[in-house]
Amino acid sequence: MTAACQGKIGQAGSGGAGSGGAGSAGAGVGAGPGTGGGVGGAPTPQSTAVSASVARRLSRAEIDATVRDLLGDTTNPAGRILAEDEYTPFDNDYTRQKPSAALIDALEATADDIATRVLAPANRSRIVACTPSGPGDAACFRQVIETVGRRLFRRPLSNDEVTAYLGLQSFATENNPSVPHDFYTAVGLMLRSMLQDPEFLYRIETGTPTGDPGVLRLSGYEIATRLSYLLVGSAPDDRLLDLAKADSLTQPEQRRAEATRLLADPRARDQVHRFHAMWLGYRAIPGGADLLAAFNAETTALIDKVVFDQPSSYLDLFSSSQTYVNNLLADQYGLPRPAGGAGWVPYGTTGRAGVLSHGAVLAAFSKFSDTSPTQRGIFVQTRLLCNTVMPPPANVNVDQPPPATASACKLDRYAAHRSSASCASCHANLDPIGTGLEQYDIGGKFRTHDDGHPECALDGAGALPGYGTFKGPAELGQRLIASGRLERCFLEHLLRYAVGRGLYPSEQGEVDTLASAFAASHDSLTETLLGYVASDRFALRQEDPTP
Repeated sequence: MTAACQGKIGQAGSGGAGSGGAGSAGAGVGAGPGTGGGVGGAPTPQSTAVSASVARRLSRAEIDATVRDLLGDTTNPAGRILAEDEYTPFDNDYTRQKPSAALIDALEATADDIATRVLAPANRSRIVACTPSGPGDAACFRQVIETVGRRLFRRPLSNDEVTAYLGLQSFATENNPSVPHDFYTAVGLMLRSMLQDPEFLYRIETGTPTGDPGVLRLSGYEIATRLSYLLVGSAPDDRLLDLAKADSLTQPEQRRAEATRLLADPRARDQVHRFHAMWLGYRAIPGGADLLAAFNAETTALIDKVVFDQPSSYLDLFSSSQTYVNNLLADQYGLPRPAGGAGWVPYGTTGRAGVLSHGAVLAAFSKFSDTSPTQRGIFVQTRLLCNTVMPPPANVNVDQPPPATASACKLDRYAAHRSSASCASCHANLDPIGTGLEQYDIGGKFRTHDDGHPECALDGAGALPGYGTFKGPAELGQRLIASGRLERCFLEHLLRYAVGRGLYPSEQGEVDTLASAFAASHDSLTETLLGYVASDRFALRQEDPTP
């Protein structure tokens, strides 16, 4: 059945992104400013100019990227072994990270899996640059400890830490003929230990006091870590660590210069793609392999074009009159096939425009193997307007399909459902959005009637409550852009991803700052990011006021 709820959509600026993703069991869960994506009722931080932070565990994607870049392991071991991160909608929300015995066991298995592969004879030279003279070569072992430790811990190791790791060499030299021992026995123990150490698994920010209560200035190494994981989703490289050692990253102009360098790295594109896949909900959608590959190519091509290749207003993502398709996707959409089998084609007068026309986005918020006007309404209200949608009443089972009614037509069933007093107030703000997209099925195909029911005509008429009527994704994009709230909601999500949690009420001032920079840069995402990392806020932290 369609999701029911009590309460109302939040007013402008009052809410954040709800989870409400594909297959969501409810009408959406608000996570607006003040709720912190799971830290509801938290006291306001003392300073409105600094974001609060605590230790943040690396996500599975961040662990995999880190061991790929630092150790050469491209097998995505964390993604294979660790339990999936909770998406809210992002995978790095530290308020949802809970320790458990199962997690500890999985981290041990992951470390063992990585070390076994990295220390295979064909691979070990990547982390062991010296040639050991024998199992007891302490100088070579020290070099490995210091080099690998600096990379994995994102800072130099202390003398005490190095000494502790050197103690592992006794396992390589002990006199036990029944067990083979060599230099790499100690290296393997060291690597397994480091990969399970909180200093690797968590982004731990300490900082030094600034004189303002609770506000601390980050070290160069902490800034390097923030910068690298934000822009390329991986650990800082040697250049960043060298700059951190020289204390250069405390200077805004140096942070901006390094951010410019990192944004030119291909990994930055991957990071921007991941952000959008989580924000817009298409990170995991139904479909055949060929179609999903075409969806991905289409959406990443548009993001790359707007953000990197032909930089323009970020809002072009929602208004582009062209899309990138192959023959399969052109046929799916009813568009002309591109020359050469893949390329840009115009939407023409099809009613499509921008990313809201993409099959990836249209497939993301579905239910019961069909489109869901309610879920699509939740997507727009929470992800694009940052309104809060209240959860359904506890006595409503939203995981059951719609009951049989006198009408076989889906929109008639939705209309009947809205007549319920407990449902009307919420669904009136959701369903009209979804009905305006009903002519586009779960795979992005245009249709004029319900699937399998030619008698159930779809006229495509919809409404964005408070902003007017529309028909189809092109006009919805126009209404969202005209609302003036789309860009602010995007920036709220961007800041939310950067700080790793929902936003506190005091952080709306930083959203204002980002919005001003966004407008001044003619809605450039890259310029906005460069300004953010160069800001004083980026180099400071506040002790989190939550218990």
